[in-house]
Amino acid sequence: MKQVRNILWGVVLIAIGVVLALNVLGVTDIDLLFDGWWTLFIIVPCTIGLFTEADKTGNLIGIAVGVTLMAACQDWIAFDLLWKLLVPVVIILIGLRLIFKDFFDRKAKEGFKRVQAEAGKFPEYGATFSGQNLDYSGLVFEGVKLTAVFGGVKCDLREAIIQKDAAIEVCAIFGGVDVLLPENVNVRVATTSIFGGVSNKHKSAGGENAPTVYVTGTCLFGGADIK
Repeated sequence: MKQVRNILWGVVLIAIGVVLALNVLGVTDIDLLFDGWWTLFIIVPCTIGLFTEADKTGNLIGIAVGVTLMAACQDWIAFDLLWKLLVPVVIILIGLRLIFKDFFDRKAKEGFKRVQAEAGKFPEYGATFSGQNLDYSGLVFEGVKLTAVFGGVKCDLREAIIQKDAAIEVCAIFGGVDVLLPENVNVRVATTSIFGGVSNKHKSAGGENAPTVYVTGTCLFGGADIK
């Protein structure tokens, strides 16, 4: 995903550079500082996030906010109408996410339920207004439940023994969860995020037959980083 993100940002920068060069040469006269140009700092990153991040809800909300602000700056809609439309649009996007999330995340959720049924109850660790570091080095790992409420939890599995599919359930509410995984596993993510999200930066080198770590859970004004 990091490579895709770099390519997309590269394309954006090249396009800006080409436009600036053509303006200098007099071939074009494109004003990059149009009314509402600053909304591109919301729209462009969120659009790239649609292609590079597992969870799309936050990016869709960001695009909706950015496009609506640009429309107001361009006088396509009045600013007083903008604030009246913004909340309904965000609610609609969250509703669509809740309706279709099971369809898009079905395989990951099915894998999580299978692992949970085989392993039984997972150990639970949480941090509330505090932090907690977990180190599974040399230990057999099958699954865990991690909760961060106004705090942070770090779970280091890089030296853990993962011989078969495993599962992680995360709950981040105004907090953050960091999961560090070895390269010899695959990752499938299926989370529900509202004004939060999951960033999957894990680089897998295990191949199709490697164990899969299924990550599910909820992020509410919080997030989880998988590395």
